[in-house]
Amino acid sequence: MSICTFIPSPVSQFLTLSLSSSSKSSSAPSKTPVPRISASAEVPDFLSADWLESRRKRPFGPRLSFSAEEAVQHQLDALKYNDQPRQDYGIEVMYRFAGFDPFERSTYFGRFFDLGQFERFRRIFHHSTYRVLLGHQERKILSSLYPKENCYKQRLWVRGARPEEEEIFQFTMVQRVGGSWDGYWLTESLLHDGDSDCFSGGLAY
Repeated sequence: MSICTFIPSPVSQFLTLSLSSSSKSSSAPSKTPVPRISASAEVPDFLSADWLESRRKRPFGPRLSFSAEEAVQHQLDALKYNDQPRQDYGIEVMYRFAGFDPFERSTYFGRFFDLGQFERFRRIFHHSTYRVLLGHQERKILSSLYPKENCYKQRLWVRGARPEEEEIFQFTMVQRVGGSWDGYWLTESLLHDGDSDCFSGGLAY
């Protein structure tokens, strides 16, 4: 003898209620009612139709697949085309790669600055020393090395868009260990390789 257990599903419960209510409201005898099911809305897919396109348009920043060299190159490319697709977009990319704590003063540019607000970060890039990076015409790697396994340094020469405008900078990239950024290469500092204090002429900070 077999025992069949029936567990009512939401659809079967809906059909049962529909049948019982329709039989009570009908005063004259009628034939066996045929249940009608109508969907009030289409069942959405797990991913929206524009999911892939939105992923392509997401803000550019660190990727787990980037090596240290690639992370530097992507940042420099962003600065080369700084105002594409909008003004100072390249500086926005730099800000996403920055590895400092926004709630503490940082030596990202050599001196201790409060860079928690993007506007302060942006202003420093428009300073006479760093502005050579914005829309630069040419660059060349002078040296690169891994002083430690999770640390990468690169010195590069940059020629700006203005006549006789050229500077040398040094990137220091650090690969995070642990936490939500585990394995990502982030920028610890971007230093001007020249005067001991490149901000000695003043800065609208």
